[in-house]
Amino acid sequence: MMTYDWIVIGAGITGAAAAYELARSGFSVLLLEQDAIANNATRYSYGGLAYWAGVSDVTTQLCAEGKQRYLQLAEELGNDIEFRELNLVLTIDKNTDPQTLLANYAQFAVKPQLLTPQEAGELEPLLNQNGISGALTVKHGHMNPILTTQAYIQAMQRYNGVWAIAKAVDFIKERDRILGVKTPDTAYAAENTLVCTGGWTRQFLREAGMPVRVYHTHAELIEITGTTPQLQTLVMPANQMRFALEAAASTDELDPLWNEGDREILKPIFDPGAVQFLDGRILLGQISRTLSTTSPQNNAQASESQIRAGIRQILPSLADLPGTWHSCLVAFSGTRLPVVGSVPNLSGIHVFSGFTNPLVYAPPLAQRFAQAATGNHDPILSQLAPQPPIQQ
Repeated sequence: MMTYDWIVIGAGITGAAAAYELARSGFSVLLLEQDAIANNATRYSYGGLAYWAGVSDVTTQLCAEGKQRYLQLAEELGNDIEFRELNLVLTIDKNTDPQTLLANYAQFAVKPQLLTPQEAGELEPLLNQNGISGALTVKHGHMNPILTTQAYIQAMQRYNGVWAIAKAVDFIKERDRILGVKTPDTAYAAENTLVCTGGWTRQFLREAGMPVRVYHTHAELIEITGTTPQLQTLVMPANQMRFALEAAASTDELDPLWNEGDREILKPIFDPGAVQFLDGRILLGQISRTLSTTSPQNNAQASESQIRAGIRQILPSLADLPGTWHSCLVAFSGTRLPVVGSVPNLSGIHVFSGFTNPLVYAPPLAQRFAQAATGNHDPILSQLAPQPPIQQ
């Protein structure tokens, strides 16, 4: 049996970036992905790059590194990733004071500009100006997550990395060391294994006896295809409730509930927004549910109706376009920082998950992780190490 230097589990944007950087650093790499056709958070991501949104020394540095990485990524990977810069329009509810919301954005490295409804309509002609009290705007990066992930994987293969469609179901374990990965049909040996399984991370590792504090939401959205370009901007609410939901659902008090079979941790939230890709594809979203299970939820009809009703208030011309409802798991941590590093009390097993801002953070952190794997100490990675589980 061949022993790889690294097995990377999960070929979303985080796993693809990490596998590429490890292969580029000279390691032998096997990238495992359970789905031949992607059905993950990367597949349904808006593609936004909030590299203006640093709020600390660490996040501001990672945002700057992420922006710099994307400026050269297409050329380095040898494929178009549709990277561009556009205007982000953050809509303010009609019953909300714009100045109050503007003050909430004072913490960010780059402060958005406040717009009147009329000014917002000039940036985004499809906006219902009568449905908002104003908007914030800032320059925002954007790319195609599907193309970017494919480009990473193809570039990894040029460095002799191997990509296989297989579901990791368990680990090869000897006392306190992980020696590889088991799939339904075979086993793969490795000096190190990196878990990049996004919203499945907590359950996957817990079932293997490795508890980590990574959580997930069930994100629900509508995908519209076959349309001609219409949206000029990326539209999201200025008062995004998802971040508050993530913070509230990952407290020490609620953490044990995530280990129970089928619990609703907190009530769902809805952040109405829309983005259009260069191929015309539109995503409308999104509802976020904190459910301990990773199993798909069958509430498509009610969810789609809620999304369309919310979009009708701000972008009425998009609300009734025919589309398909989708749901995916979105990972997060309790700190709004990703979880990157060795699993406590074990060797040979590492985590690269829990990204709240994955499209910006994943490329620079994948670089840093690969450099650390060659023996270089990284002061940022030491701040992202997995937290020990809550003692019950």
